[in-house]
Amino acid sequence: MFVDRVRVHLRAGHGGAGVVSFQKLRGRPKGKAIGGSGGKGGAVILLADPSMATLLTYKRNPHHEAGAGTHGQGDLRTGKHGDVLVLSVPLGTVVRDEDGVVIADLVESMQQVTVLEGGRGGRGNASLVSRVHRAPNFCEQGEYGEGAWFELELKLLADAALVGFPNAGKSTLISRVSAARPKIADYPFTTLEPNLGVVSVAGREFVFADIPGLIEGAADGKGLGHEFLRHVERARALVILLDPSPLQTDSLIRQHDVLIDELARHSAELAERPRVIVVNKGDLPGIAPEVRALESAIGEVVHTISAITGEGIEPLLHAVADAVDLAVRRAPEREGFVLHRPVRSGFDIHREGDVWVIEGRVAVRAVGLDDLTKPEAADYAAARLARIGVDDALREAGAKPGDEVRIGDLVFEFQDNQ
Repeated sequence: MFVDRVRVHLRAGHGGAGVVSFQKLRGRPKGKAIGGSGGKGGAVILLADPSMATLLTYKRNPHHEAGAGTHGQGDLRTGKHGDVLVLSVPLGTVVRDEDGVVIADLVESMQQVTVLEGGRGGRGNASLVSRVHRAPNFCEQGEYGEGAWFELELKLLADAALVGFPNAGKSTLISRVSAARPKIADYPFTTLEPNLGVVSVAGREFVFADIPGLIEGAADGKGLGHEFLRHVERARALVILLDPSPLQTDSLIRQHDVLIDELARHSAELAERPRVIVVNKGDLPGIAPEVRALESAIGEVVHTISAITGEGIEPLLHAVADAVDLAVRRAPEREGFVLHRPVRSGFDIHREGDVWVIEGRVAVRAVGLDDLTKPEAADYAAARLARIGVDDALREAGAKPGDEVRIGDLVFEFQDNQ
């Protein structure tokens, strides 16, 4: 089963919590802080893997989560980092976030993108020692791993794409010239998914894609037009396959004009790529005059072949290889890309009813302590909030002493200590 578009929910690993631990020492009533920090949660990475053909595995199982970091321990023992989750995807996979922004286009073998960073491990009390807090009796909680939905879309990577109406013989042709074995039958719309085959001719190789049959109106989404046309986008050259048989009511000229028009309406650049025009089923009697009329009308060489008997196949493959070479000379290899998105370091304030809500990783970190009922921990968190500007921002937004403020699951009263 060929699956080329899926939605997946991915989650980075949670960070482990720090720990409060002390070593008793003579002359130091509180002892020495020796609590270790928690390990970082695992990140989520998407990796372009040549051995992957479809996105079927993610259709069946769309939920994946990286490993969590373990908690810190006494004697300054740090928790283990969570396992990084590496998910393999086929070459040609486009990655979009929840807002539809393309964050990666993975076209090269082993190219990768980190879509989610793991949650930070909480610091143990040994790491929180300062001149003010010489023996802190609190530690940090680990951060939750971020979760989000992503869309994965596979656009096939091919040197040449076979484009034609249903039942023109595309599947028969690709099965003759390569090891691809698509389903073939004597009724229209046999092929419902693309097929790839590697073609070798006189020491030259190229990847051939059999694109399911287009129909008039495909660029407007008729049939499965948009689904099929987007696979043509990744082909360097096009092979326009025409059908002279009585089953095809349109003339060769009409077929040619409709197919080129559908390509141009989908993408003007696509219609300008190097192309080879081919009339299949050349073993049918009496088609030569129509082929000559087509050549005269379009001013291009037209190859006549028979995918069944093999007539004209080798000259066609040389022509396709030449078209691929021309496309390479015109435009260099398309490189994939990864959009590097900086982690938002600030915070936002908005009001929900009578409560001021503060969102942002830096604010959540400021209050992420193990027990805020301890006065020392509460003072430490309050100083952190003031230092990152939360107090000033609340004041400017109109908060009054006694107003409720929520950060994550924590709700407290605003105290204006200015």
